[in-house]
Amino acid sequence: MHIRIATRRSPLALWQAEHVSNLLRQLDDSVTTELVKIVTRGDKILDVPLAKVGGKGLFTKEIDAALADGRADIAVHSMKDVPTELPAGMSIVAIPEREDPRDMVVTRGGVGLAELPEGATVGSSSLRRICQLKQRFPHLRCRSIRGSVQTRLEKLGSEVDAVILAAAGVKRLGLADRMDGFLPLDVMLPAVAQGTLGIQSCDDRHALNALVSRLNHRDTVDRTRAERAFLSRLEGGCQVPIAAFAELEGEQLTLRGLVGEEDGSHLIARTISGTRAEAERLGAALADTILDAGGREILARVYAKERPHG
Repeated sequence: MHIRIATRRSPLALWQAEHVSNLLRQLDDSVTTELVKIVTRGDKILDVPLAKVGGKGLFTKEIDAALADGRADIAVHSMKDVPTELPAGMSIVAIPEREDPRDMVVTRGGVGLAELPEGATVGSSSLRRICQLKQRFPHLRCRSIRGSVQTRLEKLGSEVDAVILAAAGVKRLGLADRMDGFLPLDVMLPAVAQGTLGIQSCDDRHALNALVSRLNHRDTVDRTRAERAFLSRLEGGCQVPIAAFAELEGEQLTLRGLVGEEDGSHLIARTISGTRAEAERLGAALADTILDAGGREILARVYAKERPHG
């Protein structure tokens, strides 16, 4: 079986596509693969913060089109970029084992965020990171930076005094030794499904999907189900100040969620627990709890500020 894999062109996206390619060949040594490299709208607009670009699917719509018109057979995504509603006739067929979900930080001089001087700048375009940073480190300023992992690291020292990146991408690219260390979960709750890959395909590709589905990792699937149900109920995307993280201990699933004001003035964080079989229900219930505690008003203000880039 020959499988054409749609992917973005960034070094991290290409690593992820090659990783899935290797996993598929391990399942069946008769499999051959090729990468179909695609530039998405989110890749083209690098001078505008994500929150101001507007719309969902900034990093997936062009890839969806490649699947729909037959240029590719499957797509490999970072699940944190995937909208909770997929195009009709398409599904996430497999979710392999999750990489480290935390964020990592590198600072000028390796001093850590707390020790940076008043007014030092932290590079990030993520409202999720910005709201938590401003709440916990009010002496720091945030500056929007976009681009690949390597591009953002290159801005350290010249444009910003610190950079925060997803640990998964840093580790996958072999750059962990350039970072100061991890941000604890009680300091920086990660994005929904951060560190998780999703393999998307058209529903009518039965033989292909049967093969790809063998890459599912049960614990990662259930944690992702809970986190994405939380995001779906909040009607959020990767450009809004929403964070969630699910953990499993045996059959017990614990989900933490957060919604915050962009300026860090108000964060609403709650936790819920239940069985892994209740993953979607737990995610939706936690979202409702946060919405009723003031999250609804916070998100309304965030959406009112959005100015889509035309």
